[in-house]
Amino acid sequence: MTPSTPDDGPKDPEWHAARLDFSKAMSYSDYLQLDAVLDAQRPLSPDLNEMLFIIQHQTSELWMKLILHELDRAMIAIRTDALPQAFKMLARVSRIMEQLVGAWTVLATMTPPEYSAIRPSLSQSSGFQSFQYRAIEFRLGNKNRAMLAPHRHNAARLAVVEAALNAPSIYDETIALIARRGFAIEAAVLARDVTMPTVPDASVETAWATIYKNPEAHWDLYELGEELVDLEDAFRLWRFRHVTTVERIIGFKRGTGGTDGVGYLRRMLDVVLFPELWRIRTAL
Repeated sequence: MTPSTPDDGPKDPEWHAARLDFSKAMSYSDYLQLDAVLDAQRPLSPDLNEMLFIIQHQTSELWMKLILHELDRAMIAIRTDALPQAFKMLARVSRIMEQLVGAWTVLATMTPPEYSAIRPSLSQSSGFQSFQYRAIEFRLGNKNRAMLAPHRHNAARLAVVEAALNAPSIYDETIALIARRGFAIEAAVLARDVTMPTVPDASVETAWATIYKNPEAHWDLYELGEELVDLEDAFRLWRFRHVTTVERIIGFKRGTGGTDGVGYLRRMLDVVLFPELWRIRTAL
């Protein structure tokens, strides 16, 4: 009787060159630190739908981390007049936001009774408290110092949000670039308190109108304007899908974080990030 031998792996020639032993080499799971990532889902309720709720929000936070990474790179590119690089990064952010819109459609499969079963486990935790989302809003110009408060209990998270509050927004960097290109931007706009939200300005609107009326002469600024409009368009869709998903799941109940839920989210839909880029469209 011939003794059995252990299975040495696939015999198909297609796999002949593939490495199969990772006892002394970095594997796919090692590189992505999947043990830590896949062990980060810790439901607090016995309801099986909580896994969906956790994973949807965790993956959204990962996408937001990439948004912040790309926005930071884009802002540096704008500051150094490297606009082709900025276009690539801004386009990527817009596509990431499309992924975030899609994530809400997955969460929307959760019904009101299913959410009610896990809601007590959430306590007062809420997406309203996402420090990365707040940093994104601040980088896009929707500044509000009061929004530092939810992060004061954690020094590291507070530092991220506070740095975004105190730094120029991507629109501030864009307006500064337009001024460097010779457009007459009011000195008060260039010296404004960057911790305050963006306020529409006539000199900025005039500059954008000039760029858009003669795009061939200002092509890279024209393209930058369109990348920013595309970005805000995607951001609005992300916010809108958030509103409709919340209304679908909890109706008009108050949010776990203490806001008035859908009412608060609907007010956020009215925030305009790059006002002059939208205003000029009426006159063009």
